[in-house]
Amino acid sequence: MVLDQLEDDQALDLVSIPLQGKSSIADHMIIASGRSTRQVASMAQKLAERIKQAGHGPVRLEGLPQADWVLIDAGDVVVHLFRPEVRSFYNLERMWAFGDAPPVAAGNA
Repeated sequence: MVLDQLEDDQALDLVSIPLQGKSSIADHMIIASGRSTRQVASMAQKLAERIKQAGHGPVRLEGLPQADWVLIDAGDVVVHLFRPEVRSFYNLERMWAFGDAPPVAAGNA
């Protein structure tokens, strides 16, 4: 459901990282980019609302006012939405994939 909503909202460079057995914070981490702070904020708000409507419990949003990097904590799934430059700087894919993922270039994010 999360990936479908992000695809509908035209998120860029969707990455899903399975965390089961690697971390106790969640079972899956999804990372995606938006073209602007406005798109990132819009995607985050729509996704949080859809998760709530689907009955998947409370959703926590962090970083929405600036919308450079918005964290959506939905319990078993954690979603990171970035502007491309911010995503490239933090490079969470590499950190959480434990070296399995290639670095993300700012132009490709």
